[in-house]
Amino acid sequence: MISYLLTFKHSFKYTNKDGEGMSDLVEEPKKNICEVFCFDEEKVNRIKQEVVATEGLGQIFKALGDDNRLKIIYALSREELCVCDVSQIIEGTVATASHHLRLLKNMGLAKSRKQGKMVFYSLRDDCVQSIIETALWHYQGEHELPNEAVNSG
Repeated sequence: MISYLLTFKHSFKYTNKDGEGMSDLVEEPKKNICEVFCFDEEKVNRIKQEVVATEGLGQIFKALGDDNRLKIIYALSREELCVCDVSQIIEGTVATASHHLRLLKNMGLAKSRKQGKMVFYSLRDDCVQSIIETALWHYQGEHELPNEAVNSG
């Protein structure tokens, strides 16, 4: 079943600085939205049940939304690194690097091992590496982000 709701254009009377009417203008609907609201109820209900699988993923993308953590994930995708190495890569303190690494570990994206007085980190699996590589391919390749997407973020 398809549901419909009509939307209407807005009319405005524009005046100049003296309060004199200039003209009646009709505001055109925005080009990036539908002029008529309608949806396929069956399709929407089916997909609403499927998108439940994405619950909780926002936390992973939130973790990856930090430039330092992205650099760390990228670096860890290349090889195992100690906290001191990471601090130098992100040009931060050991405490900052440790904080980011702990967060990534708690999110299940990284793992650590202790060797004597050193703590080494690596990626828990290849999944997050695939996400980063796909994002880089998209960003650097033919699929560059449009200026409006870059500027609105």
